[in-house]
Amino acid sequence: MPDVFLVLTAATRDLIYYAAAALLVGLVLLGISRLSKVRTASSGNIIGSVSMLAMIALTLWYFEILAFAELWIAMLLGSVIGIWLMRTVKMIQMPQMVGMLNGFGGAASMLAGTLTLIRPPGESVFSIVTAGLAIAVGSLTFTGSAVAAGKLHGLIPGRSVRLKGHPVLVLVTLAASLSLIVVLAVINISEPVKYLLILLLAIVSGAFGVLFSMRVGGADMPVTISLLNSFSGVAGSIAGMAVSDPLLVAVGGIVGASGLLLTRIMCKAMNRSLTDILLGFSAPPKNKKPLEATAVMPADAESNTKETEPADPYAVAAEKLRNARHVMLIPGYGMALAQAQRHVNRLRQTLEAAGTGTTFGIHPVAGRMPGHMNVLLAEADVPYDIMLDLDQANERMGETDVVVIVGANDVVNPAAQTAEGTPIYGMPVLEIGRAGHAVFCNFDDKPGYAGVDNPLYRATANVSLLFGDAAATLDRLLDVMQTSDKCSETVLPLESDPFDLAATKIGAAKQAVIIPGYGMALAQAQHLVRRLSESMQKQGTEVSFGIHPVAG
Repeated sequence: MPDVFLVLTAATRDLIYYAAAALLVGLVLLGISRLSKVRTASSGNIIGSVSMLAMIALTLWYFEILAFAELWIAMLLGSVIGIWLMRTVKMIQMPQMVGMLNGFGGAASMLAGTLTLIRPPGESVFSIVTAGLAIAVGSLTFTGSAVAAGKLHGLIPGRSVRLKGHPVLVLVTLAASLSLIVVLAVINISEPVKYLLILLLAIVSGAFGVLFSMRVGGADMPVTISLLNSFSGVAGSIAGMAVSDPLLVAVGGIVGASGLLLTRIMCKAMNRSLTDILLGFSAPPKNKKPLEATAVMPADAESNTKETEPADPYAVAAEKLRNARHVMLIPGYGMALAQAQRHVNRLRQTLEAAGTGTTFGIHPVAGRMPGHMNVLLAEADVPYDIMLDLDQANERMGETDVVVIVGANDVVNPAAQTAEGTPIYGMPVLEIGRAGHAVFCNFDDKPGYAGVDNPLYRATANVSLLFGDAAATLDRLLDVMQTSDKCSETVLPLESDPFDLAATKIGAAKQAVIIPGYGMALAQAQHLVRRLSESMQKQGTEVSFGIHPVAG
């Protein structure tokens, strides 16, 4: 009877574990699916984080290691570091932060594989091979991510670097890594030699990671970050096989597959093959003149003579914005470098306060990581629902009166559609030539990373070129707008007081809904609410009250 009870207990334990694991894996998939949409990304992040925390607790319980004090100390230390990073890392540093986290994931998988291999003899060939692969993939992920983060942070030159005989070195390190895994699995060797081979495997695989990451230029980093994210998931999945943890296998597989899918999407958005990017073939030639775009410019953007060029492009841009019904703002990496996201949002607020509709057109490879522009704009309190992806932005481009480009070049270059033989030919771009007027707030008129001239820089009829630091340029543009009749009372300060902003919005409102709650009762503020309602009605605002049945 006791034996049967123990068997049933073990079976019940397994049933609980696998059922909970399946549920948590489903929640991770749900979180990732919600991360794919700007409006639901925040809840997706919360779902994924809580699910991961629950997976840690489930693993500790199932493998009966809750009593290990070392684990709790390590998790506490990791939590403290995570909280410190959350408070100190700026949004502008998020790409390198993501790269570093990818590296940490690879390092964890490498350590898991190492611990599996240094166990006493008796491990199966499958366990040894998967442990070796976990070390190899984890090590190359760690070193590759370190190089990528170093380039993004400016510690390493961001340009593509290719050593003499680079392809040969890559092949040699890859072949050496695979050979060492075979040796560890097939040959019965003594422990000191095994430890040396494990160390050599980690070093050689790490060298492979450095070699493939160093030849990727800065503008191609979004693809590299996505691929390294995929590698970290693959490394985790292989490590799960080595330590017989099915939950780690499943989650690692999800991360690896989603990272690879994102990499493919971004390569398609750049019209480049992953092979060319990783081999460094996408970098523009050194010491050569910018490639001349042979593209025919949009009909509305043909070059004018010097005599018709406006004396003050800021005045022209302000006039166009003043009369616009809809404005689309297009951010790029230059916005991130200038840390101008709050200035961009100030322009949006000013336009909306004057009754102009605004949206943001975001190219998938703008910036240095997937979603880079979305993160920066969210930090500046730009609403999620006005951030449009490439296809959505192009659908609305024809009805857009003015586009304001802030620090973007290649992703808005119309030469991508017609300039054959250039690195960006065939790349989907934001079709700003279909808008009524384009305002460039770029640093200068030099070509972007691809080295292709933007023909719109030579146009003057429907283009305003406001060169310089994006933050200073936007400030000056807003100063000029402040002199106009429509915007004189609506240009908002960069760090606008929320009460001033609320007063501006209320003053311009035609309809308003006041929603009371229990806080109004606690503050005994009902008479003040009535005064607010009456004041708004006197200025012509239609006021109503929305009351929830369980408010109070």
